[in-house]
Amino acid sequence: MATKIGITGGIGSGKSVVSHLFELRGIPVYISDTETKRLMVEDGRIRSDLISLLGEEVYAGAELNKPLLASYLFGAPQHAAQVNGIVHPRVKDDFRQWVTRQAAVPLVAMESAILLEAGFRGEVDVVVMVYAPLEVRMARAMQRDSASHAQIEQRIRSQMDDEEKRRLADFVIVNDGETPLIPQVLELITSLSKNNVYLCHPNK
Repeated sequence: MATKIGITGGIGSGKSVVSHLFELRGIPVYISDTETKRLMVEDGRIRSDLISLLGEEVYAGAELNKPLLASYLFGAPQHAAQVNGIVHPRVKDDFRQWVTRQAAVPLVAMESAILLEAGFRGEVDVVVMVYAPLEVRMARAMQRDSASHAQIEQRIRSQMDDEEKRRLADFVIVNDGETPLIPQVLELITSLSKNNVYLCHPNK
């Protein structure tokens, strides 16, 4: 079975860049944000449970009613837990099936901003955190999303603190715009490839 690498980091850290570098080295990457959005539309169990929770109007035809869902999610702290309880188990199942289909490769990866918060640590063998200073992350996210400082700040506060993520990660890649990124990624891939047999746990 392939060794599973979890790629995480806060908003604006550059997870997507690192994931792309992994893909360029022939390592398939499961982009959890993209796949979650797909499943929320296509997965029958998620649709049924969300309709039970929020009513038929949570879907507008074949599309998710994103404004309604967002309004509910930010309405109360427990609302996010309710929606996550519906969605995250299905994402885990989908990831496991995806990993099975990658049987011919030694390394696969999952990119997730909330990998640790969402309880996906047990789905991967190693966690790689992409780290950048807060001011760098803020600037990147504001430019990328055309969002205000306050909007990005709110999103950052909703995620796990970077220092806590660093403590829980097995590897840290620094993407501060000054430290060369590609050599770090290549060194990490080389290390994981060499130690593949030791990192792949039979119970995962």
